[in-house]
Parts: sequence; C-alpha cells; structure tokens
Amino acid sequence: MSTAPARQSPAPSPGRGDLVSVVDTLHGHPIPDPYRWLEDPDSPATRTWLADRAREFARAAANWPMRDRLAARIRRLIATDLWSPPVRRGDLAFTTRRDAGADHPRLITVRDGHERVVFDPAVHDPSGRTTLDAWEPSPDGRLVAVQTSTGGTGRGALRVLSTENGLPVEEPIRGVRCSHVAWLPTPRDTAFYYVRRDSAEGRYGVWLHRVLALPRRPDILVHPCAGPCAVPAVRLLRGRWLLVSENHGSGHRNDLWIADLRGGRAHAPRLRAVHTGEEIASEAEAGPDGLLYLRTTLDAPRRRICVTDPADPSPTQWREVVPEDPGATLDGFAVTSSAPRSPRPATAADAAERGADIELLVSRTRLGISELSAHGAGDGRRLRRVELPGDGMVTRLEAGTDGSASFCYADVATQQTVLVLGHGQRHPHGWPLHAPPRAPRVSVPGAAAPNSSKPGRGPRRHTLWCRSTDGTSVPVTVFSTGSADVPGPTILHAYGGFGRPRQFGFSATVLAWLLAGGRYAVAHVRGGGGAGKAWHPRGVHRDKIRSVQDLIAAADALVSDGYCARDHLCLSGGSAGGLLVLAAATMRPDLCSAVIASAPLADMARFEQLGLGRMWAREFGTASDPVDFTALMSYSPYHRALNGQGHRYPAVLLTGCHGDTRIDAAHPRKMCAALSAAASPDRPVLLRYERDAGHGARAVTRAIELAADAHAFAAARTGLSPRTRSA
Repeated sequence: MSTAPARQSPAPSPGRGDLVSVVDTLHGHPIPDPYRWLEDPDSPATRTWLADRAREFARAAANWPMRDRLAARIRRLIATDLWSPPVRRGDLAFTTRRDAGADHPRLITVRDGHERVVFDPAVHDPSGRTTLDAWEPSPDGRLVAVQTSTGGTGRGALRVLSTENGLPVEEPIRGVRCSHVAWLPTPRDTAFYYVRRDSAEGRYGVWLHRVLALPRRPDILVHPCAGPCAVPAVRLLRGRWLLVSENHGSGHRNDLWIADLRGGRAHAPRLRAVHTGEEIASEAEAGPDGLLYLRTTLDAPRRRICVTDPADPSPTQWREVVPEDPGATLDGFAVTSSAPRSPRPATAADAAERGADIELLVSRTRLGISELSAHGAGDGRRLRRVELPGDGMVTRLEAGTDGSASFCYADVATQQTVLVLGHGQRHPHGWPLHAPPRAPRVSVPGAAAPNSSKPGRGPRRHTLWCRSTDGTSVPVTVFSTGSADVPGPTILHAYGGFGRPRQFGFSATVLAWLLAGGRYAVAHVRGGGGAGKAWHPRGVHRDKIRSVQDLIAAADALVSDGYCARDHLCLSGGSAGGLLVLAAATMRPDLCSAVIASAPLADMARFEQLGLGRMWAREFGTASDPVDFTALMSYSPYHRALNGQGHRYPAVLLTGCHGDTRIDAAHPRKMCAALSAAASPDRPVLLRYERDAGHGARAVTRAIELAADAHAFAAARTGLSPRTRSA
C-alpha cells in the first residue's frame, strides 16, 4: 500500500484551513480518503469540527416533537428494581440490584432477608462515569473481586474487597479489560486466575494472582495466548477443573483446554487440549457425576450437548446427549441434581449414586423466542418443558449449589426478572423472596399477548418472510400494538454480525416506540445467528454483502406488504448493525426516509487500523487481500458516500463516543463528513457525539437520553406523533 497527500476542500465546517487529503493505493486502485484528518480525535481541527456538529444536532433535536415524551415514557418503563441472579456462598447470596430511578446497580449480599451493600459505583465515583462491569466472590464468601471501568471504555481496574465492610484489601490490578475471574478453591491459598486482553508488555493471556501475598509477588502467566487476535477466558468448574479458552475472530471458533487442579499445581497447571485449531466452538460444565458436559458446534451448526471424561476430553471420546434441533439454537444449559453440591470433588461412588438423578436444563431460541426444557443426563430424553411467563428471552442460566437453577427472563412487555427453578420442577418462582419486585409487565391497551388472543397483555408479534437477492428466504419479526392492516411509522432493526441471534427481551425504548403508535421490525439477516451457525458463514467475510442485501429485501417487503410507506420507514442498527444500515442506505438511497447508525463501522478500507478492527478479519476479511478488498469496497459505506455525489440519501443520525475502544469513533466522524458533503437541506446528516462515554455500559440517565434522542429523530422523519395510532 502507498499513500500520497492531495489538497482537499474542507469538511462541511468553515474555517478549517488548508487540510490535507490522502489517497491510498491498494492493490493498484487509488482510494481517496479526504477525511483522514478526522481520525485524530483531539486535534484542533477535529475539536472545532465536532463543536460545529454538536450545535447542528442541538438545533435539530430541539424541534423533535416526541423527544421529551419518549424520554419520560422510557424512564417510567424502567422504574422498577432490577436484580441479577444470586451467586451463593454458603448461606450468603451475592447479587446486584439497581433500584428504581438509580443510575447504576449496587453489589449487595443477602443473608436471611438482610441486605448489606458491598460496592456502590455511585459512592465510589459520584460523577456517575464509573460502572460495575463484573464481580466474583471467593469460595468462602469473605472476599469479592470487583471489576470497574470509567467512561464506557471497558478497560479499568480489578479490586479485591472485603465482603464484611466493602473496603479494598490490597492495591487494584489496573489496565484490565473484560476479565474473567476464577478463584482457587483452597482457603490456604487465597488466589484467583484472571485474564488480560491487552498486549502491553506481553501480558496477553491467563494470569494467577495471589491475594495479600507477603512479600508481594508478581502475578504468574499460566497461559499465554498464541496469537494477537485471540480473546482469552478462564473458569473453574466445581472447584477442581480449570477451563481455559481462546476465542478467535468471529466467535464461532475457540480453542479449549482443561487442567485438574487437584494436587496443588495452581501456578503451573497441566493444561490438556480439549480441541485446538479446529472450526469448533464449545463451552463446558462439570457435572456432579464427575463428567464434562459440552455445548458445541461440532457437527451441529445450531449446537448440541455432548459428554466426556475430563481426563480424556478429545472430541473422539465425546458422546452425544442432547441432539441438535434443526429449528432452534441451543443457547445455554445447566447441569442440576437434587443433591446439594459438595465442596469436595466427586468420587466414583458419588458418580454412580448421582448419575440417575442428574438433569440437563437446556435453553433454546427459535426466531428470537426462548424455550426451556429438562433432559435426562444419560440419554438426553426430554423430561419436561419448563413453563415460562410468556414468549420472551431466557439468559444467564446457571446451576445453583442447592440443586436448583436460576435464570433471567424478559419479554417485549416485561422487564427483566430473576426466576429460580427447583430440581425436577416445571414452574419457576421469582427471586428474591424477601423483596419481591414490583409487577414489571406493561399492559398494552387493545393489544394481544404474543401469539395469543387474550387482549391487554403485550404487543402483537408476526413473522414476515422476504426473498433476498439470491433467492434465500429471510425472516423478519414485526411487533405492533394497533391494527396490523394499517401502514404506519416503522423502525427496521438489523445486526447481522458474529453469528449472534436476535433475542426478544425487554427494551424500554422499543416498547415506548410501540406504545406511541409505531411499529418495530427486526430482520434476521445472514451473518447473524437467526438460523444457527450455518446462517452466520452465509453472510460473513467475502459474502458480507449478503447481509446488506437481506436487509434491503426486508425493507422492500415491509413496504410492498403494506406495513409502511418508504417515507415512514427508518433503518436502525448499532456497531456491526450500523455498518449494515449505512451500507443499505448508500446502496439504495431510495430505500427509506431515515437511518440511525449507532457507533457504526463505516470505513472498511481502514477498519483493521481503528479500534479493535484487527480482531475481526474472520468476520469481514482483510484489506491486505485483493479479493477481500474488492468485497469490502463493494459495500463500504464511507467510500460509497464519497462516490455518491448527486444521490438523495435519507436523513441520517450517527452516534459516536470519544471513549469507544472497540469501534473507533473515527468511523462515525468520517461517515458524517462524507454524507454531509452530499446531503440536501431537507435530509440532514447529524452526529450525536459524547466525550465521556464508550461502547460499554453507562449510567441509566445517559442511556435514556441517547435512546430518546435516536427514536425522537426516527419519529420526526417517519411522521410518528402523539396522535399516531396506525401501527
């Protein structure tokens, strides 16, 4: 690749001076990049340009009729206490609770109905910029490892706190990003494994940290990552088996190792490969029978459960227990038994005694809706279907130490709630028992429960099938609260990346839009996980353009089937989904009235040099390969916009965060500049830019403001008003 400067007309903001454009030569092709200067986030020119964009956004937003109304409704919809599933240590339950109206959850313990606050982010940082990202209590519950970050960066500190008083017991481990923590089970050796996902000073991999070690000893690297783009993870199963994994690229391949810690080799575990270097993704759980249960894509695009001896864990020794369901993706499972979990490792006698009593609780997703069922651990036979509160989403399924299992449930009209299922039972009950949450389900006047004729329970749900460019049938899920026969303002959402399926849990933003009279649709495009692992590779790498074509087909189908007119349609997507909606709009400028692109990818010639883009070559390809490069340029939104002078693009709202360490905010900055150069006054291009935020979690107040602004923009462009009742 070669780069040459060229003179450029300034971006659409006067007074920038004589800025230099860039023309790269890639595989013999000149690739102009007139807004390369916007990649420097803190240069005087970029700061001035951003200030101009902020004034433009403020002027436009002040005239959106639904802005305050949507914000107020979203605030009311989330005004309920929000709990996380309990993690038990003896008679102590660790959990988080975000009180109604609070910005952040607090880490608390519950014993006999009495609560104690261990960590409160609002007290730790009154500015509200610090978030509680993860936590893990020690086996005896005396200590808890707490991970925080500031400004949405996802990179922060790992602290060890006393459960008794919430105070730190040692200096924090800094510079940690999205780390897993696995405590050693022995009280005589207070230590845990954690991961570093940055490559500074060769710290990339799984480390062992000894708490309160005197004299203070350096942490020990027990498993270095093999490659710079691997994402390490670590877990400890039933206090004995150390599980280490490295995920690669798109999330549909990982390497997996296991080590028996019995015998005290914590500093140098003898890791045995489960599988490495293969196109397999697996996660494992240890059963009370001493066996290893794996949820895997091996010979099962939608995943199945296999079992093996952890002492000989290679795939050739696996036995299938729960087969793949060709119509649903197996999202998670838990191994349960009626016998309370013993602190000691299982013996052969234990295995024989407990084997007939073990059940596998299996969660599957079918077109965005979860199913939960219990299966025998020996033959995989389905024993019973678990009754869920409605048609929604099951997440965070975990086995408890008392033989029960806990999980989170939510649906389009029901805020997330924690449910506990006793071993052998069909009906779960709510948790916690000492402080039952307020009834979180929202009644929708005149609507019906999903797939139900009962009025007044929730939005209607309908599946529309459209035909993509190559003839593939693509499902589109449509939600509404009014007449299904009357066209009206519609948001069409898509993600379509990394094999992730779209599940329909609670979104106060979506529900506020529906209650205001809008319609909400989700396109299950290829590249996502809507139809299992096989759906992902059909829209990945050199075939990523199929994801865009599927989205275009979904938009056309909504119009042709009478759900909305083109001037009532807004595309919406974030991150990889932001790439899709921008690509669709620049390929088909007539497709819709508006586009919301939140923290999007846009410059696909340079995505590997921005943020974490180098880790996504398996998903999108690489600009260094001539064939990949041609595929990338066929849909790269930034370059299509640069070449799109004369097109009447839809109105576009881009959002970006200065602290985004995942998708560099240079993408929305450059895309805004490129689109603005071709924009017409009646179809504005706006940038909503935040300096103290990133791709990660944020305070609830700020999340509400962002969501309300995005959907107020959509309302203004599609005609949704307080009087709209068509959807």
